[in-house]
Amino acid sequence: MRPGAVALASAALLVLGAAPGGGPPPELPARMADTGGGTQLITAVAPTTGSTSGTVTWWDRAGAKWVKAGSAPARFGAKGLVEGARRKQGTNTTPTGLYGLPYAFGIAAAPRGTAYPYRRVHRDSWWCQDNDSRAYNRWTEPPARDCRAAESEHLISYGALYAHALVIGFNYERPVKGRGAGIFLHVKGRGATAGCVSVPEEAMKRILRWADPRREPHIAIGTASGPTAITRY
Repeated sequence: MRPGAVALASAALLVLGAAPGGGPPPELPARMADTGGGTQLITAVAPTTGSTSGTVTWWDRAGAKWVKAGSAPARFGAKGLVEGARRKQGTNTTPTGLYGLPYAFGIAAAPRGTAYPYRRVHRDSWWCQDNDSRAYNRWTEPPARDCRAAESEHLISYGALYAHALVIGFNYERPVKGRGAGIFLHVKGRGATAGCVSVPEEAMKRILRWADPRREPHIAIGTASGPTAITRY
């Protein structure tokens, strides 16, 4: 085979995700642009932006390789997924991108073995989604005076869905009003979400027992290919 043909064949293999030597492609985190700098990662992948279901996988960095620690079916927003920087509040879309995981919370007690910071939900626990409030996209307990209840989530009212959850750091560090608030990884209900990522209850418990704050876990949300491909993040 001519040298030029060899180069073209190698390039084609890389596009398809296969190793030039014919071996299996590297695990997903190794093909991503960024994994957050830690040694734990959660990936949430949907087939396309119009999908409402996909797969959540959690990974450990072991030396030079990423090793799958667990996987579960996932649900996304009822209107699919959208690039996080272009998301608008109230659209029922899940924001794609790479995000930190500030802390966990739940109506139920933390699963035994949980090391992640975990906040219990009480009767006066709210998540402010009021664009006119200084507490926008923040837990408030009791509710902030300038945050309207009609524009907030009364966390305890979500029952089994918020038995256990992780805060996804979308629009969290420097909140942009109107982009969206209250995006979590939480327990799955009967259908798609309003923009969160959801997994079965047992998977949520396993994730909380696995997550180690010392290892700086992040979550990457994206599609299998296209402009919102998870490998871009």
